[in-house]
Amino acid sequence: MRVALDEARAALEHDDVPVGAAVARLDTGEILARRHNEREQLDDPTAHAEVLALRDAARARGSWRLDGCILVVTLEPCPMCAAAIYWSGIGRVVFALGAGTFREVAGVDDRLELSCREVLARGTRVVEVSGPHLEEEAADVHEGYW
Repeated sequence: MRVALDEARAALEHDDVPVGAAVARLDTGEILARRHNEREQLDDPTAHAEVLALRDAARARGSWRLDGCILVVTLEPCPMCAAAIYWSGIGRVVFALGAGTFREVAGVDDRLELSCREVLARGTRVVEVSGPHLEEEAADVHEGYW
């Protein structure tokens, strides 16, 4: 999670929402990818930290199938990212800041109503979701941004 938090802080350098993510192998802990939001920098609405980290991890692994991996992210994934997580084959997601707390911290309510858990529960494959963890520290990254 500390790696993801460092990535979230890096997003502030180009005035993007401070969200960071990392993909690691469950068996060895090796980090395959670490990214932060780049929507503003790339003018790409899909350039969320999770999606970018999944892409990089797939390249590093040589396969889009990321079974045996974990995604660690500083904000509970949105429905778009949850769907990408599901289709990647990742079996575990750990997030820091829950969507409800994020809405309080950011003062915005533009997220779709489905939670990450709800999206992932609709599939036939089980994806373990754990969070929030280090929620206060993740909320601090957003201080002053909004």
